[in-house]
Amino acid sequence: MTDNTQEIKITGEPSLDPQVCKFIVDQPIFPDGSYNCRDKEMAEGSPLLEALFEIDGISQVMVSGSTLTIAKTVADPWPELGQKIGAVVRERIRSGQTLIDPDVKKKLPSEEKIRQAIEDLFDNQINPMIAGHGGRVELVDVEGTKVYVRLGGGCQGCASANVTLRHGIEKAIREVVPEVTEVIDATDHAAGTDPFYR
Repeated sequence: MTDNTQEIKITGEPSLDPQVCKFIVDQPIFPDGSYNCRDKEMAEGSPLLEALFEIDGISQVMVSGSTLTIAKTVADPWPELGQKIGAVVRERIRSGQTLIDPDVKKKLPSEEKIRQAIEDLFDNQINPMIAGHGGRVELVDVEGTKVYVRLGGGCQGCASANVTLRHGIEKAIREVVPEVTEVIDATDHAAGTDPFYR
């Protein structure tokens, strides 16, 4: 039970994407892992997520440990939106109720379903596209909603590899499996034998 007299500290951290901001709370929100909530339907049964989706313009909330990564669809500046988010988070914590449904993970696809969807994506879309640059990507592993990938060929060691991964491959993965919370590059870029596009 939270001490209601103690101030709950929340720190906002802007991201490279102006539509996304990270909010770090000084106490655990969801210590059991990560959950990427994309709409009101996925928020059902989790009082904190339900309340956050009542704020106009909130389009996605990823909760992991004591961090909330929130996406917006409105032009309202983050400091303004952040005040509303902070008020909701503090109110829900002080209520003493469960913040996130403990059974929320049952709503997530299995690791096998995630693996299959990503392998299909790589085989049918991504690899044919980057093959022209001598590159390829492979799925190394899936742990819960974390995905490990390895870049090879011309992508291994390439200066643009991180951009390709974050703005191309990761975006495509999230479109086919929105529940993925993290895409981790498992490539040894220093070992690339052909790291430059000709």
